[in-house]
Amino acid sequence: MSEAALPLAPATTLSSGLVLTAAGAALLVVPLALLIRREPRAFPLLALLALPFRLPVSADGRTVNLLIPLYIVVAAGTLAHLPRRAPGARGQALADRGRGGEKRSSLRDRAAAALGSARGWRTWLNPRGLQWLLLGSVALYCVQASYSLDLAKAGENIAFFYLPFTLLFFLLREVRWTRELLLVCLATVVALAVVLAGVGFVEYARKSLFLNPKVVAANQYDNYFRVNSLFFDPNIYGRFLALVMIAVTVIVLWRSRRRDVIACAAVLAWLLAGLVTSFSQSSLAALLLGLAVLAAWRWEVRAAVYVGGALVSLAVIGVLAAPSSFHFGLKGSSGSASNATSGRTKLISGGLELFAQRPLWGHGSGSFQRAYQRRHLGTSVANATSASHTIPITVAAEQGLIGLSVYFVLLVSAFAVLFRGAGRSPPRIAIAACFAALVLHTWTYADFLEDPLTWTLLGIGVALARAEGGERCSATSSAS
Repeated sequence: MSEAALPLAPATTLSSGLVLTAAGAALLVVPLALLIRREPRAFPLLALLALPFRLPVSADGRTVNLLIPLYIVVAAGTLAHLPRRAPGARGQALADRGRGGEKRSSLRDRAAAALGSARGWRTWLNPRGLQWLLLGSVALYCVQASYSLDLAKAGENIAFFYLPFTLLFFLLREVRWTRELLLVCLATVVALAVVLAGVGFVEYARKSLFLNPKVVAANQYDNYFRVNSLFFDPNIYGRFLALVMIAVTVIVLWRSRRRDVIACAAVLAWLLAGLVTSFSQSSLAALLLGLAVLAAWRWEVRAAVYVGGALVSLAVIGVLAAPSSFHFGLKGSSGSASNATSGRTKLISGGLELFAQRPLWGHGSGSFQRAYQRRHLGTSVANATSASHTIPITVAAEQGLIGLSVYFVLLVSAFAVLFRGAGRSPPRIAIAACFAALVLHTWTYADFLEDPLTWTLLGIGVALARAEGGERCSATSSAS
């Protein structure tokens, strides 16, 4: 289930509603905007710090978990990027007269170049094309919300995820990513992950969770205990740890100083232990894919494929030999593929049925849960989640072939931008490997454009791809 809007018990400390929450958040926006305007490097640091944290807010008789800290940072960043002062009318007129002809000529040249490049499919495989595809995806989602079976859910996704994350993408794209800033941001995220993993260890030792009663209830019926730290979902917690581990592994592979390698190895061991306590199968798969991408880029693609295939074969053999030891639910009277995948196979098959009903345009944005309940009468809300746990199936059911086509073109463009020209640039390779891992995780769980991590990786990746001195900066990083 998507953690974006899990129904919870009424909140106690943050139950005064969205209006009071927004009013309180507004008090922080102006000071942060002044800080970001004075020191632009503060924005990416604040954004990365705010990524994991969701706060429960009561609205319309239910509680939703919103990324309020991130909204505050994005609002402050947007405010900080507003023009300081518009030029006077007379001065602007004189300036326009002086360079009016040159400006019009430049605009004509750009328009002609854009028109010429638009005739080829390669125009979508560059940073500008990726940006237009992201905007097109958001616009299409808004249009298809007009006939959605669940307009409230679609509006919630647009207001709380798509629009603020679009601003986040463009703000990160405009950051001047120096080697020092990249290292500071990585250190910040690693420190955050280490702390969150520590919180997870406390939960595992106490056999009690701090957040999300739904996971608490699920733990009562499972023979193993899953932690989610300060996240509202063990799988999203595992996704975050997996991506941080991939980024740390880049340091191990490209740094030569023994002290750095030992420190990173200790961090990786700590985070891996935290990932194991989440019992997130999808996160482990994402981690393995990210590591395989790094190995292929660092050494040889063929060797990475062979080693990855061998590891997958060993994992399959282990599961088949002792399924109960892996808690996959494949053995016993209740053993089944549905039980092993926590009911995901039923959601996938149900999503395919919904797609077959309206293959071209789908049932509308955000309508999976409502459409699934209509298709399978008697299904409870708990069993009809807001997604199929496989993003392509969810997109197919909600947006049909139209949305599915845009989704796949977006993926192709994103991978082309992130991987092309990366060479031996550790920061770009780290972003590309993390994005590949995230895409796999969305195919086995949920949340693609609804996850700020997607927009963060793409924003940084586009900025690095556009930077003229990106490769030189990266080469310096790898040599140090």
